[in-house]
Amino acid sequence: MNATEARQEIEQLVKELNQHNYNYYVLDNPTISDYEFDQLLRRLSDLEKEFPQFIQPDSPTQRVGGDVTPEFETVEHRYPMLSLGNTYSIEELKDFDNRVANLLGNQHREYVCELKFDGISISLTYENGLLTRAVTRGDGKKGDDVTTNVKTIRSIPLRLHGDYPSFVEVRGEILMPHKSFQQLNEERERNGENPFSNPRNAASGSMKLQDSAEVARRNLDCFLYYQKGENLTAKNHYESLMQMRSWGLKVSDYTTICESMAGIEDYIALWDKERNNLPFDIDGIVLKVNDYAQQEQLGYTAKTPRWAIAYKFKAEQALTPLEEVTFQVGRTGNVTPVANLQPVALAGSIVRRATLHNADFMQSLDLHHGDWVYVEKGGEVIPKIVAVELSKRKPNAKPIAFITHCPECGTPLKRNEGEAAYYCPNDKGCLPQQRAKIELFVSRKAMNIESLGVEKIAMLFDVGLVRNIADLYDLTVDKLIGVERTFIDKNNEWRTTSLQEKSAHNIMQSLEESRQVPFDRVLYGLGIRNVGETIAKKLAGHFRSIDRLRQATIEELVEKEDVGMVIAQSIQDYFSDPKNIDIVERLRKAGLQLAISEEEEQLLSNRLEGKSIVVSGVFSIPRDNIKQLIEKHGGKNVTSISKKTSFVLAGDNMGPEKYKKAQSLGVPLVSEEEFFDMIRD
Repeated sequence: MNATEARQEIEQLVKELNQHNYNYYVLDNPTISDYEFDQLLRRLSDLEKEFPQFIQPDSPTQRVGGDVTPEFETVEHRYPMLSLGNTYSIEELKDFDNRVANLLGNQHREYVCELKFDGISISLTYENGLLTRAVTRGDGKKGDDVTTNVKTIRSIPLRLHGDYPSFVEVRGEILMPHKSFQQLNEERERNGENPFSNPRNAASGSMKLQDSAEVARRNLDCFLYYQKGENLTAKNHYESLMQMRSWGLKVSDYTTICESMAGIEDYIALWDKERNNLPFDIDGIVLKVNDYAQQEQLGYTAKTPRWAIAYKFKAEQALTPLEEVTFQVGRTGNVTPVANLQPVALAGSIVRRATLHNADFMQSLDLHHGDWVYVEKGGEVIPKIVAVELSKRKPNAKPIAFITHCPECGTPLKRNEGEAAYYCPNDKGCLPQQRAKIELFVSRKAMNIESLGVEKIAMLFDVGLVRNIADLYDLTVDKLIGVERTFIDKNNEWRTTSLQEKSAHNIMQSLEESRQVPFDRVLYGLGIRNVGETIAKKLAGHFRSIDRLRQATIEELVEKEDVGMVIAQSIQDYFSDPKNIDIVERLRKAGLQLAISEEEEQLLSNRLEGKSIVVSGVFSIPRDNIKQLIEKHGGKNVTSISKKTSFVLAGDNMGPEKYKKAQSLGVPLVSEEEFFDMIRD
């Protein structure tokens, strides 16, 4: 295939795949199977690898993420992003309508009623149809440039189609659907991380992630509801929405025009009930005067437009008896109180349990045995108790006290100064902690032992084959074959499962591969209290070995960036326990990487000495390995392209913005093959 043929096929595939993306993510009407889509995408990726000069900025291969943003640039909005006035009252909504009527006089007026999405506001700039910038609302005047992260959201087109203007800024809401939220929280809990309290917080946290590949995994969505620019042709808001839809933007299907307060009240009543059946969160409706000329006539206050208002739903509550308070023990030993309730219907589901967070929260509620409590969801997917109905409290009811001993092992609980949670310090003998530590150890971000899921760990734990992470490396195929576990499934029925020979071999193969996992991930997998993935990486890079870390004083530990007294004390506590030392020594004997080896520290050559290199795209080996090779040959990894950049190491799906910048500054692009030629003996 020659270059002309390649360019033509790439252009055709990009157009075809973008249409399929639009059909699937915007219209919810896929026209080909996932397999057929993947085959077309693979063909495009292969062509782009062979002919990187023809990679288009709107290519669907650019959505996978991979670029790391060390910090987000703050940029000024071309048009300020004003907030809306809001109300919880129908009477105040009528007052708003009366003010509009008085200002417009005898003019006919109509309103566009829209759902108020519960997410984070975003502004998207399209120039000549191409998405060039995505900025968060920020303070309304300035926001963060999150373009790289936004490009991973498949319902946002990278290029408009149809009769679009040369410049337009569209605004909308990025949100996390309930399904994505549930999957994310399940993964976080498996990894020993705190779950997000609601989809809005999860969406907001996702936009702040530095790794766009992680953002891509979270399956965010976006609805657009406003356009701004010069020489736009729509005469009213509803017409502008229909224009945006014709350009390929995802616009809500639940928008309508109302000409009276009666119609508005009907719309509110409908969605106050039906919001529980939506696959995403809304927290109210938005009312906008439709006609643009009338909007201009009504004008603005200092902070809000006079032609729009948000009506917010009251958080739905239910009153139900509190049956008992139980206490759960997490991986780090934190004890969480849980209210067990008489089942009650709330926001489209039956609620039986609600978190009580910690001892301070319990104390603020002053819970007594037999209390009736108000449970609320509102924007919170996780139910919470918000108040006690004191009129229903029995005169002789006794207060519910937070426990003093672990509910699993009976160990007296501790509470560190400045922390909200009580915890069980018996991390070696407390069964829930033991099992959760093993689950963390095998997780993707630690040892990545894929063949050992939660269910298999429970099997090994229940039969006593594994009680700590070091026990994993004493397993053999013979020990594993035939291991059984009997349990009650979600349908309340007894089930028995057993390990077969193939599964046993897969587990042993995964354990063997884990011996090559780098030191920082092993350190994270140890499950030291308060030492997460990021801190583990910094500690490993600073101290270089488990032995040096173990010998470090508090003063030496806190010298490291982001390591405060709490983390330093947790590290010292861990290494002062002989049982932990025994586990570490057993892991050493099993061949795990407990240091950055001298080989890793020594340069392989000086071939890249003095060179500053930007890495972008996907490679045949992990990107971290590529960066290690750069350092091993004397080079320096940098994150942004400048005139001082020696070259960009460009893999598949290189970021189009980086490609443009490299071209404009005359910075050379080096392929993976050329890179290996540079460092090869």
